[in-house]
Amino acid sequence: MYIPKINKINNQEEIFRFIRENPFAIIISNNNDGIIATHTPVELFVKPDGVTVLRTHIAKANPQWKNFADAGNVMVIFNGPHTYISSSWYNHVNVPTWNYIAIHVYGKPRILDRAETISLLTDLVDRHEQFSEKPFSMQHLDAQYLDNHLKALVAFEIQIEKIDAKEKLSQNRDAHNFNLVIDQLEKRPDEQSKAIQSEMNRIKKKLFE
Repeated sequence: MYIPKINKINNQEEIFRFIRENPFAIIISNNNDGIIATHTPVELFVKPDGVTVLRTHIAKANPQWKNFADAGNVMVIFNGPHTYISSSWYNHVNVPTWNYIAIHVYGKPRILDRAETISLLTDLVDRHEQFSEKPFSMQHLDAQYLDNHLKALVAFEIQIEKIDAKEKLSQNRDAHNFNLVIDQLEKRPDEQSKAIQSEMNRIKKKLFE
């Protein structure tokens, strides 16, 4: 991913926050038939030894995992908010653009054993069920049903070797035009515009203090 210096995210806490808030990712790898991609929820997990990994699972019928031993590194793409930015908002002539945040993570996958798989699924369910009126729990499943479910999937982890993190949030504008963009985004009703506005407000002090 091309990342101008002004758009690069260097703060690891910000990167990990983004991953946790945008967990539905795309796993991309290269197999014998070419490039293959899978959309799946991903959990950021810190091991007892302090090593940070990404953990996820896919259907066993999905051929992507079968080539992991020979695939080398895989890439995981986390997409965040994005929205169109009209150049009519500036106080000068320019062209429209798009503001967005995206993170690419690279690493080699390792298939998880049964205990690790159950731990991953439990963490995933518990995190996303916490606001349910009647939360589902993995403990609700009887042993036979759980075994059948586990046979139908493959869980794996990716030890993080490289991260490309980009936030394109009008950092190349002066304070006045930066604020003009924020003001216009405030007028839009869609959630993507509101999310980009929030992210721009987050970096505003750092840019212009």
